[in-house]
Amino acid sequence: MKLHELSPAAGSKHTRKRLGRGIGSGTGKTSGKGHKGQNARSGGGVRLGFEGGQTPLFRRLPKRGFNNSVFATELVEVNVSKLNKFEAGTVVTPELLKEAKIVKSLKDGVKILGNGDITVALTVQANGFSKSAIEKIEAAGGKAEVI
Repeated sequence: MKLHELSPAAGSKHTRKRLGRGIGSGTGKTSGKGHKGQNARSGGGVRLGFEGGQTPLFRRLPKRGFNNSVFATELVEVNVSKLNKFEAGTVVTPELLKEAKIVKSLKDGVKILGNGDITVALTVQANGFSKSAIEKIEAAGGKAEVI
């Protein structure tokens, strides 16, 4: 086999449908869009699931099954690198993080994640820690306490 003998697999290549070319082509004149109407207009058409004003299928069918979103605990995530803001020996609590404007709201608690490095020895109190966060806090000479 030589380079000039190579060709794509049969049926793998399709010629592009060229619209608006003559009357006998089947895609001329209205170019497959029918006569007038919303779908013939530029930018026309309806959104996904729209059924012309009839109640769409996804609203006609009943909701089924369990959804945990109401009961799920939502923790605010803070990276270890953000804790360098505090002085050595400080006890960092969720309330202190809110005062320092590291966290906007406390929601159901705070979880400390291990992204970045910490150089200050702190006692960090939070609702959760990742393994890497605990390792980095303790390596810096601090303590990680779960509330």
